[in-house]
Amino acid sequence: MKNFALIGAAGYVAPLHMQAIRETGNRLVAVADPADSVGILDKHFLDVRYFPEIERFDRHLEKLRHGPAEGKIDYVSICSPNYLHDAHVRLALRSGCIAICEKPLVINPWNLDQLAQVVKETGGTVNTILQLRLHPILLALRKNLIQEREKSPQLKKKKVMLTYVTGRGPWYQQSWKGSEERSGGLATNIGIHFFDLLIWLFGEVDSVGVVSRMPLEISGELSLRYADVQWMLSVDFNRLPFTAIPGNNTTFRSITIDGREVAFDNGFGNLHTKSYEAILSGHGFGIEDARPAIELVHLIRHTV
Repeated sequence: MKNFALIGAAGYVAPLHMQAIRETGNRLVAVADPADSVGILDKHFLDVRYFPEIERFDRHLEKLRHGPAEGKIDYVSICSPNYLHDAHVRLALRSGCIAICEKPLVINPWNLDQLAQVVKETGGTVNTILQLRLHPILLALRKNLIQEREKSPQLKKKKVMLTYVTGRGPWYQQSWKGSEERSGGLATNIGIHFFDLLIWLFGEVDSVGVVSRMPLEISGELSLRYADVQWMLSVDFNRLPFTAIPGNNTTFRSITIDGREVAFDNGFGNLHTKSYEAILSGHGFGIEDARPAIELVHLIRHTV
């Protein structure tokens, strides 16, 4: 059983990390979040030290680090706003812990090089959550695509369409997520997993173009080694192909390859737990795994 700490417990994704820690048989012992709406903790663990100030949390980790071995924090999971990920990964590494960071690992590509330097200095490890790579249907798809390319090296590029609509209310634009400086914008905040998936499936980026850029929606074209992609990302409920009902499904994901739909809408419930299982067994995704998609969304952000 390993000891975990968590930075950012009041947000949308943190409960998935709490669930993954519990389901992999480990314990959460300390949490930091400036927002004190962290009652969700009691659903997963009953004895967690809570710190509203990151400085006191840092001091607590340091105290545990120099205390009895059984109390030392082994992993720090990071679910804070995107623009703080870099700083919080550094905190974890310099506290002698393994870092597990929610997407995106960083907003700007050059921060990856700086993190790599901290890894070198501390001897630590950085993991990021790229859970779509663990989806069984997408794993099978990648295997089939690779086999197809091996049999026919001169195969024409695939024609791919990606549509991702995840409805968000007016709060989205008023929160840090609506700030490009703090979230990286729509392509980074809601699109990073899908751009990572596309590169993982179809190879490195040749070129990218942005067709439309609006506060709630962005679309464009992407040329990869083995595919030409048209993509659209939106947080506008009105772009859903069905009527949104509060409390029901408000997300639509679609990937077509040469006109054929890839049915992968199920199987998302335990992907964070699968991610933690991989990390705990030493097979997590690190800085270099995250780099291509982070470079791509940075390019999209600065493409006119």
